[in-house]
Amino acid sequence: MPRYFLELFYKGTNYAGFQIQRNANSIQAEVEKALQVFFKAPFALTGSSRTDAGVHALGNYFHFDSEALSAYTLEELGKAVYNLNAILPDDIVVSTIRLVSDLAHCRFDAHSREYKYYIYQGKDPFLSDRAYYYPYILDIDILQKAATLIQSHNDFTSFSKRNTQVSSFNCTILKSEWRLEQSILVYNIQANRFLRGMVRGLVGTMLKVGRGKITIDKFENILREKDCTRVDFSVPAHGLFLVKVQY
Repeated sequence: MPRYFLELFYKGTNYAGFQIQRNANSIQAEVEKALQVFFKAPFALTGSSRTDAGVHALGNYFHFDSEALSAYTLEELGKAVYNLNAILPDDIVVSTIRLVSDLAHCRFDAHSREYKYYIYQGKDPFLSDRAYYYPYILDIDILQKAATLIQSHNDFTSFSKRNTQVSSFNCTILKSEWRLEQSILVYNIQANRFLRGMVRGLVGTMLKVGRGKITIDKFENILREKDCTRVDFSVPAHGLFLVKVQY
């Protein structure tokens, strides 16, 4: 059966997360419903990267197998994308649908994922649902040192929330840096994989470093100790964006 990759972006504010859930609305549920309405066939989607409730994405993927699209030309698929977006809520947008090999897998074939966490320090009503308002003095140089330190580690047990069903807590960090983007402070991280709550845990704990609440040495000890009770996971979801899934 033909396999397709569907690329989409979304604002996660109104959703309980990316993956379909009982008794809660999700990105997957909305996309499956729109596909079924337009193509008049059932769809079962497999997701690339599961974002938590309230997290946004500028680029994420599903794959699915279906005969319902097999008669569509590339041009017709483009028109189908337009019609799907007319069915979907305003906060979910399908970018493309493309035919791939039958063995392609949007989760396991991904080489890396990239996230950004946005922080603003001056009150701004236009950023309140897309960035974290954090009006405290931060030492950017110390934040950068903490971010650089992350790249020298592979085991992120400390930065994974409990009750996570994974076989390994090892992640290869390809990029970890703080930078200013037009007066907004952004943490940018890219890795081959991420653990549940990992990015928010890193951001929350590094903010403590930036405020002088904990030292760089203590931050490195947290990385080594494999104890998630030492990590601050409290930064809100709405500042986090999945930026890109790389294949």
